[in-house]
Amino acid sequence: QVQLVESGGGLVQAGGSLRLSCVASGRTFSDYCMGWFRQAPGKEREFVAANSWVGGPTYYGDSVKGRFTISRDNAKNTLYLKTNSLKPDDTGVYYCAASGGTCLSLNQEYAYDYWGQGTQVTVSS
Repeated sequence: QVQLVESGGGLVQAGGSLRLSCVASGRTFSDYCMGWFRQAPGKEREFVAANSWVGGPTYYGDSVKGRFTISRDNAKNTLYLKTNSLKPDDTGVYYCAASGGTCLSLNQEYAYDYWGQGTQVTVSS
């Protein structure tokens, strides 16, 4: 079992930045590929970013490329998402997730075994 706890969300004006964190516990963090998803009210959950391992491949959803950066610190069992140039469309609940399998299809929800409870990000115009 892996427990994931997100933090760092909040209310920010358009153009601002936030750094989201996700602390993992229960298993060896470095064994897992990690991802971020988000869900806006009334919409399906959307892939944001994924990271295979430290220094390994990273992937981003088209709507956040060039603005968001995913990173991880295995010594701290923590996954990060740095969000820049935020837009009102970035509003939603942000979830981190852990994949203990083959780490394929990391832009798909089914690739992940564990999910956090989410942290709310609200971007005002």
